[in-house]
Amino acid sequence: MKDILFKVQNMNKSFGITRANHNVSMEIKRGEVHGLIGENGSGKSTLISMISGMAERDSGELFLNGKPYEPVSPLTALESHIGTVVQELGLVDGLSVAANIFLGRMDRFKKLNIIDNAALYNEVEEIYKKWNLPRINPRTLAGTLTVEQKKIVELTRALSIDPDILILDEITAALSYNTRKILFDIIDELKAKGKSILIVTHDIEELLDLSDEITILRDGEKVATKRADELTESSLKKLMVGREIEGDYYRADNEDDYKDEVVLKINNISDGENFNEVSIDLHKGEIVGLCGLSDAGIHEVAEAVFGVRPIVSGEITLANGNRKIESASIAMAYGMGYVPKDRDKQALMVSDSIENNVTLSMLDDLKGPLGFISPGKITDVGKRVIKDYKVIAVNEKMPLASLSGGNRQKVNLGRWLLQNKDILILDSPTRGVDVGVKAYIYDIMKQLKKKGVSILLVSDELPEVIGLSDTVYVFKNSKIEKKFRRSEELTEEKIIEVML
Repeated sequence: MKDILFKVQNMNKSFGITRANHNVSMEIKRGEVHGLIGENGSGKSTLISMISGMAERDSGELFLNGKPYEPVSPLTALESHIGTVVQELGLVDGLSVAANIFLGRMDRFKKLNIIDNAALYNEVEEIYKKWNLPRINPRTLAGTLTVEQKKIVELTRALSIDPDILILDEITAALSYNTRKILFDIIDELKAKGKSILIVTHDIEELLDLSDEITILRDGEKVATKRADELTESSLKKLMVGREIEGDYYRADNEDDYKDEVVLKINNISDGENFNEVSIDLHKGEIVGLCGLSDAGIHEVAEAVFGVRPIVSGEITLANGNRKIESASIAMAYGMGYVPKDRDKQALMVSDSIENNVTLSMLDDLKGPLGFISPGKITDVGKRVIKDYKVIAVNEKMPLASLSGGNRQKVNLGRWLLQNKDILILDSPTRGVDVGVKAYIYDIMKQLKKKGVSILLVSDELPEVIGLSDTVYVFKNSKIEKKFRRSEELTEEKIIEVML
């Protein structure tokens, strides 16, 4: 029996009437990868926030190396050699990469009360080399980074303390295939050194592969802790949701199926930096999947198609009226909706209410004869999205910040579905959502396809792309490397071979 490095005992935390954690207990052994899983809202992130000093517990005890552990801030956790990568993005956009990595720990770089930037940047470069992390310029402002780059910076910060415990809350969902491989190597290295990893992921297959033991939460309470080799995907899903969940949620057909009509034509577009000479025809009722490594440009293509990223050559044209997409306002006016990868920064106002987030993109439709918008209409739309898309919320006035990641995504997607858009651009639509919400989103996509809605699906999840798409475009070196049609023979291995 390995030594217990960290112990959680009878932890409790409530937010008003919402009980986030109730008598949760857990033990993490040295040299162990301990998985933590549950549906959105089950209390995983709340538990992690208390361990990492970001939230104060109502009651309960924490022990590190057999001694009481009392984190009063994230800095306390770092000083105790507990490094955490949180689920939501945790950087200060106005600071540099290096400043974010050593935030609260800059005194070591001071000379005569002035920060020695050269020493700071060199230290960051050394951490990159030590852990074989992708290099991100230490001088770059965090606000200019992609979601994946931000996660790499957060991981760098967590590793900068040479952690005894590394806590990873939904990091893999933000990473591309090649960066995940680097992360898995880091996990193996830490484990070999007798360090411990607490990992949260909604990717059940990944969790079973990585973990030695898995703790399952449901409705804020611990359901069980079991060895990973005692569990199957089916049994783990049942423990999470309290019922049997059958199927893998993907399409049952093995052939492409869509209309001949082209609704969107992407003709030889380039942005001069992230993608070049990209041409795609999107047909009525077709799901087109885009995949590639971290620098392939697939997420930037999605931004360009919706008009939020300028292109330097080529054109994007809607077949209906032969209208060029040159801005997001034109895209929305002509029946397009966009769910970006970074929902909290690019799509939602997390401090504002559900109803205001839902109605923001449809204000013109809600105006009365004199140009005014009735507050009653806004409330009605908020109530409708909660009801129609099964958002777990007290009411439409709740701020999005109080919702789980899965419920935020339902609001994010639901606001476009209420408007009956003809074309949807979905970038990583299931990032950070649990198995139940993932199945729900896939079901919506299949229903939309049947109704003739066209979908551009951008994802780092290859099973998702293969399981839902009629046509798959694999990007490499900022260009389309190969096009696959839907077939029973299309596998992850074939796509990875092209990506690499």
